Amino acid sequence: MSIEREWIGGLPPRMKTLPRDKRGFPVPAFVEWFDGEPNFAVMNPDHMRRCIVAHSCWICGDQLGSYKAFVIGPMCVVNRVTSEPPSHRDCATFAALNCPFLSRPMAKRADLSHIDGKASAGIMIERNPGVSAVWITKGFKVRREGQGFLFNPGDPVDLEFYAQGRRATRAEVDASVESGLPILREYVRTPEDATQFDIYLKRYARVMETFFKETVQ
Repeated sequence: MSIEREWIGGLPPRMKTLPRDKRGFPVPAFVEWFDGEPNFAVMNPDHMRRCIVAHSCWICGDQLGSYKAFVIGPMCVVNRVTSEPPSHRDCATFAALNCPFLSRPMAKRADLSHIDGKASAGIMIERNPGVSAVWITKGFKVRREGQGFLFNPGDPVDLEFYAQGRRATRAEVDASVESGLPILREYVRTPEDATQFDIYLKRYARVMETFFKETVQ
């Protein structure tokens, strides 16, 4: 029997039909199950394919509309690369506000080294950035990368940052980005990389100027 909980911002209607775990948490459609128990840190490859082919929501599994919402970290806002497909805006916002890893700065990623074939595409930044973004766009690109896929969100039509179950302040966003940039700089090894990195930073500055001219309270 699941436990009813109070969710920040409320549980989106599309997510009310999702199964619950023993704590009462809704189990997103992307979660893989092992021996009847969900492992929130492991994605279901069949659902990943549905998201790519049928444009299903990464979180609730229903059909997406014209707008796509990516739940991403600040470094993904900078380079516009993520290993997870988009969701509905209300599903994405719910995740940013209520997911333990996304809403709690001290939370750690689960160790998946013992699970074969579950590695994410691209380079995983292990730190918890303390801030998450909901990036709203109308389009994106996807490509195969290693054992998984990488997604490039299109230009944002809206962008919100969250921290600790609330909207993040500009100071929190800036601090998270500044602490994460050295990690991205480690992968700048050629003049071409340096040029691309500079493009990332200028593009990021334009996005912040558009959506966050003032401090978000």
